[in-house]
Amino acid sequence: QVQLVESGGGLVQAGGSLRLSCAASGRTFSSYTMGWFRQAPGKEREFVAAISRSGGRTVYADSVKGRSTISRDNTKNTVDLQMNNLKPDDTAVYYCAGGTTLLDYGLGRRSYDYAYWGQGTQATVSS
Repeated sequence: QVQLVESGGGLVQAGGSLRLSCAASGRTFSSYTMGWFRQAPGKEREFVAAISRSGGRTVYADSVKGRSTISRDNTKNTVDLQMNNLKPDDTAVYYCAGGTTLLDYGLGRRSYDYAYWGQGTQATVSS
């Protein structure tokens, strides 16, 4: 089992950047695929990005591709999401998630692919 705690959210102007971080407890962090999801008010939770256990493979939602980078450090049990050129539509609560899913064949992009979730961190982008 792993416990996840997000940080790094805040208020930023459009065009700015945020770096979200997720700290994981437990000794088996490197056993989990890690993902970031977000949920805007009145909308369903949506996939943002995911990274494989080794960090060798990453996948992104089209809405953030080219503007975001997911990375992980298995020695520190952390996974980060760097988001650049932020838009008001990026405003949401961002959640870190961990699971045993693979990232092949379209897997790893749905909430139910992940068993462990953080409490979320709010990111607000003003226009």
